[in-house]
Amino acid sequence: MKTYELAYLIAPELSEEEAKSLSQNIAEMILSEGGSVDKTEEPKKRTLAYQIKKRKEAYFVFSNFHLAPEKLAGLEKMIKGKNQILRYLIVAKIPSRMIEKPRRVRIRKETTEAPAITTEPKKEKVELKEIEKKLEEILGQ
Repeated sequence: MKTYELAYLIAPELSEEEAKSLSQNIAEMILSEGGSVDKTEEPKKRTLAYQIKKRKEAYFVFSNFHLAPEKLAGLEKMIKGKNQILRYLIVAKIPSRMIEKPRRVRIRKETTEAPAITTEPKKEKVELKEIEKKLEEILGQ
């Protein structure tokens, strides 16, 4: 089972008790799909940054739960069926151990000196045995 976060907005026309019962109903939906609910915050009435479905306020609810990925579509279908929910968002939560930490990058300071350029060809070291073989080849012919 994967860990998910669910955030949703409930219509402000409902009373606080009705909003609580709706959030409990959604938790029961998760349980009915075979999941488990870790934490659900109490619905809090908030002023929205912009209007959603011609409403300036809504109850905000946030919940953490575990559910099999194949059951997620069924849960979303049930949430969409609730007319009192204005918007919702389900996000898969990534465990902190799987998040890669940024690596430190060292930046080398460039020197102002230009590298020395030599015009002399590089001299290769040749072993004595190789020289003797070459001489035998040349003198043998």
